Amino acid sequence: MSLKEQLEQLQTETLANIEAVQTLTELNDIRVSILGKKGPLTEVLRGMKDLSAEERPVVGGFANEIKATVAEAIEAKKEVLESAALNAALAAETIDVTLSGRQAKQGTRHILTQTIEEIEDIFIGLGYQVVEGYEVEVDEYNFERMNLPKNHPARDMQDSFYITEELLLRTHTSPVQARTMEVHDFSKGPLRMISPGKVFRRDSDDATHSHQFHQIEGLVIDENVTMGDLKGTLEVMMKKMFGEEREIRLRPSYFPFTEPSVEVDVSCFKCGGEGCNVCKKTGWIEILGAGMVHPRVLEMSGIDSKKYSGFAFGLGPDRVAMLRHGVTDIRAFYQNDLRFIEQFKVKESN
Repeated sequence: MSLKEQLEQLQTETLANIEAVQTLTELNDIRVSILGKKGPLTEVLRGMKDLSAEERPVVGGFANEIKATVAEAIEAKKEVLESAALNAALAAETIDVTLSGRQAKQGTRHILTQTIEEIEDIFIGLGYQVVEGYEVEVDEYNFERMNLPKNHPARDMQDSFYITEELLLRTHTSPVQARTMEVHDFSKGPLRMISPGKVFRRDSDDATHSHQFHQIEGLVIDENVTMGDLKGTLEVMMKKMFGEEREIRLRPSYFPFTEPSVEVDVSCFKCGGEGCNVCKKTGWIEILGAGMVHPRVLEMSGIDSKKYSGFAFGLGPDRVAMLRHGVTDIRAFYQNDLRFIEQFKVKESN
């Protein structure tokens, strides 16, 4: 068989194989096997050395034609296979809009978040602003601006997480009040604010204590603010949180940043004051601490204590939530047990 005949046979067989392949991998194997340096086309052309000078250009030109024909056939088949693969992928990824949708499981706000937002709404309705601050504070704002100088014995009441000698995790949200007082422009009106947030104290975790908990502190500074204003404000909050029948009572107490200071009790919402396990048979539940802002606290923030007065209070939304919902262990709020959390699921509005 002559070289020309061998080339014609190779072309016929190769074009038939190209037409028959089903995948791009098979097509690439044919390209490498036929057109590669060790392919049959190269082997046939090596026999051209035995041809006469007249035959070599004829056979060489024919070989180049075959090579070009095979390459064109491979490229054309490649386009066909790529198009088929794309159509198959599109068909597989097509969304069937006739299928019924899957209901996405929706979460809800944590019960502590619900409680905090409810308290915020009460005070926003009374004209207060909600101010947040730093969880890592400097000693000056956390203690000294609250009338707790270094070595003051009352600092022992709030065992703290110190990062450096002057930097600590805040033990209350009072630093937010101190920072707000020093920048407030009283020519534009009185200061009415609440400061919700997380606070931290070196405490052993048990059913009623946690090293991390929440606090909401309130502050009002204006001319002629009295203890009566404080009591009226707290009565509104207690009635909103625990029912319109609730009453409060004020008992003398001590806090370094208020003078006079009081502990505030609310009449038991479970027994109505008759005595039960919730109020420990007293008819009253201790709910928060409050008092008139100490003149020294005002002066340290640059406020004239002879012209302005104010009241402050602080309560724990964790404790409020425990009382309202009958939770006996504060740790349940932080352990992320869905069986507990889902009891307080509410329908979120859009």
